[in-house]
Amino acid sequence: MRKNLIMEQKSAIVLLSGGLDSATVLAVALSEGYECHCLSFDYGQRNAIELEAASRIARGRAVSHHVLPLPLTQIGGSALTDPDIAVPKNALGSGIPVTYVPARNTIFLSYGLAFAEVLGADTIFIGVNSMDYSGYPDCRPEFIAAFQTLANLATKAGVEAGNITIRAPLQKLDKAGIITWGTSLGVDYSLTVTCYDPTEDGVACGECDSCLLRKNGFKTAGIPDPTRYRHG
Repeated sequence: MRKNLIMEQKSAIVLLSGGLDSATVLAVALSEGYECHCLSFDYGQRNAIELEAASRIARGRAVSHHVLPLPLTQIGGSALTDPDIAVPKNALGSGIPVTYVPARNTIFLSYGLAFAEVLGADTIFIGVNSMDYSGYPDCRPEFIAAFQTLANLATKAGVEAGNITIRAPLQKLDKAGIITWGTSLGVDYSLTVTCYDPTEDGVACGECDSCLLRKNGFKTAGIPDPTRYRHG
């Protein structure tokens, strides 16, 4: 007599900022059959409207969503957390810009790792990429690989089972590739906020690094950009 085997659904933590990349990563995780638990951070960011976007995205996908307070304003050092540092406009350049938030992805992944242990999830999804991005060191493949090693050294789940995986499926895609993939998975990009300096009601500035990359991505992909911009 054959036994009926019930397959337990795999579970993942998805770091959800409310932006274009993280919305796409959530869609990717869901398309692979993961039960997703989204995690966002209220870290005192200038673009706090993105948390409302994250909530909209999570509701639209009918997944759980948790927002953790994380006052990185007490550390400062970034145009995204210090109101006295201006967000650069119309200036995609080389080097690490002032919009870099010190150790942000390390901190976010660490919280995601703790959350994964509690929920029994063995995968953490993050929407970093190393092509169309602003030059942040914690978006590089080397960083993801290093954190992968840390995850399995520093946790009970990693030591006992060695199976915690950090997934960055957008790592080698440019913005056009991300938008094309996300569109094929049904991502509604009108729900997302990617701007570093949006208005209180979510209108993007159209001039910061993030807006310039987003606009060019939609243009290159040949897909209409649903974003509301103050400039262009």
